Amino acid sequence: MKNHRYWLALSRLPGIGPVTVRRWLDYFLTVDKLFSASTTDWQTAGLTAKHIDLLKSIRWNIIDNDLVWLEKNNGQMLSLDDPDYPPLLLEIHDPPLVLYLQGDKTVLMQQQLAMVGSRHPTPFGQTLAFQFAKELASNGLVITSGLALGIDAASHKGVLAAKGKTIAVLGTGLKTIYPRSHEKLAKDIIDEGGTIVSEFPLDMPPKAKHFPLRNRVISGLSLGVLVVEAAIRSGSLITARMALEQNREVFAIPGSIHNPLARGCHQLIRQGAKLVEESKDILDEIRPLKKEINCAPPVLEKSEPVDLPPPVRRVLAQIGYEVTALDVIIMRSQLTAAEVSSMLLPLELEGYVRVVPGGYIRA
Repeated sequence: MKNHRYWLALSRLPGIGPVTVRRWLDYFLTVDKLFSASTTDWQTAGLTAKHIDLLKSIRWNIIDNDLVWLEKNNGQMLSLDDPDYPPLLLEIHDPPLVLYLQGDKTVLMQQQLAMVGSRHPTPFGQTLAFQFAKELASNGLVITSGLALGIDAASHKGVLAAKGKTIAVLGTGLKTIYPRSHEKLAKDIIDEGGTIVSEFPLDMPPKAKHFPLRNRVISGLSLGVLVVEAAIRSGSLITARMALEQNREVFAIPGSIHNPLARGCHQLIRQGAKLVEESKDILDEIRPLKKEINCAPPVLEKSEPVDLPPPVRRVLAQIGYEVTALDVIIMRSQLTAAEVSSMLLPLELEGYVRVVPGGYIRA
């Protein structure tokens, strides 16, 4: 619980983003050590006077109120060092420090396709989004979108019609469903086994600058992004660009040359997005990309080596069959960088783990 308080406090620091906090944790290794450090330690780690003032002026009563609200409203939080933090999202440049959520958190670990598009689509575009989402959900994909008007809403509703799972990523705090007309849709998503998720503090109202940040989470959670209808200048194309930066697949549905909402999709196709005419076009591309998403460190079962010293087994337990970065292993194990490095070498030599670009995986 103490760690949760610290992570929530960090997520509420004004003007301080994930990249800055991760830089602090590169030095202090854990949030406990960061918050128990002296002013001199903070200065040595490179924190500015402004940063130090912010850390000293945290209003802990607000943090405690957040925890109470989450408990009373079946809410949960995942911090960056949580073993249940979605591994694909962890790969992006600036993963959120905290994810606030309501619903089934395990859905975040499942194979996802993002669907985005215009807030003011044509009736045909809405029908396309509904049908594609329904078919893709029927084939086992979780559909992730932003709960916005238009294509987002049609996508969520298509999944619900298929009795599938969908994730709504908010640009507000969980206390504020935006638009308000989608409060029932958000409830239906949760009731049907999906989840709504946000990186913003619980009481955060809608702010224009937050929606592009939300978009990177939509694409970061997913194997790929499908753009249904989008104008040349739209948030959907921002999401597609972010997907490319995150090394995700981008799909686009073409339309009439006379439809201005098809031009964004046509531009994406000219730039290399995969043209989609039916759901099979996406499934054929996604299936080879599917990999076991299991961010939780595997439990050491009886078949695991029992002759390893407990600290070494502790390090091994933090490494899954997905790529696990060194700083993640350090945060999870609660050991120092030197201790972890000294244990990784024998694990590698004995064939328990392999070094790969970006970190380590189970051999």
